[in-house]
Amino acid sequence: MSKNKSTWEKGKGKLGSLTPLIGKWKAETESPMGHLICTRSFESILGGKYVQLNASWKFAKYSYEEVALYGVDKDKKLSFWSFTNDGKQSQGKLSKAEDVHPEAICFEAQMPAGLARMIYWPDDDEGFYWAVESKTKKGWNRFTKHHYTK
Repeated sequence: MSKNKSTWEKGKGKLGSLTPLIGKWKAETESPMGHLICTRSFESILGGKYVQLNASWKFAKYSYEEVALYGVDKDKKLSFWSFTNDGKQSQGKLSKAEDVHPEAICFEAQMPAGLARMIYWPDDDEGFYWAVESKTKKGWNRFTKHHYTK
């Protein structure tokens, strides 16, 4: 059993799949725009009906912020609604990414450039991975991947 197994236990209900993400997380990596520090904070809000994400991307000369809500939509599907400081919005629904990891939490969204997905999955030692991929004729093309720790 991995050290991280107990921290990736999912809770009850439709929002229970997000339980492993609750808390404050940080990733540091190099990117085409230079060194990046990204933080993600997930918390249960509005009586447990939603999970709110506050994400902050800090580059040397640029910062990017996102607020997202995860909750059950009118069709009773786990969904997200995302808003960013550059004025963009997106929304999507829970999907599967067993090709990435058997315990992956995945959301797909139709974006202006086509279908995209974001995926969270546990690291065997500490924290989790997060990636964004776009759908191509050959499959999924990963263009962002971070490793987050508490």
